[in-house]
Amino acid sequence: MTKYLISFPSGEMDATPADMAAVSAASHAVVQEAKNAGVWVFGGGIDEDITPVRVAADGTVTEGTYPQTARIEGGYTVLEVPTRVEAEAWAAKIAAACRCPQELRAFMYDPAS
Repeated sequence: MTKYLISFPSGEMDATPADMAAVSAASHAVVQEAKNAGVWVFGGGIDEDITPVRVAADGTVTEGTYPQTARIEGGYTVLEVPTRVEAEAWAAKIAAACRCPQELRAFMYDPAS
């Protein structure tokens, strides 16, 4: 089976602060549905209050990130499903819960993971 990354930038959510409790409940319901279906691998939101760092091979830590990834934020879900069609169906459920379109990407096959 293929692992898929389903994600969205937080600025794309179409929800007011008053809506966030309902959005949270809806997204947690989809997470539980994915867990019950046995397709859940991992998910969560990026903590935008914590500055990203880069860690070099020698352990040197540098505050900041690569220029092309400076705006990584929002929510991320990894599911493992048999087909892209099924991944698209899950992405649609997440889009409805989070009130914004989701980006879908497939991870390359790696027999060790």
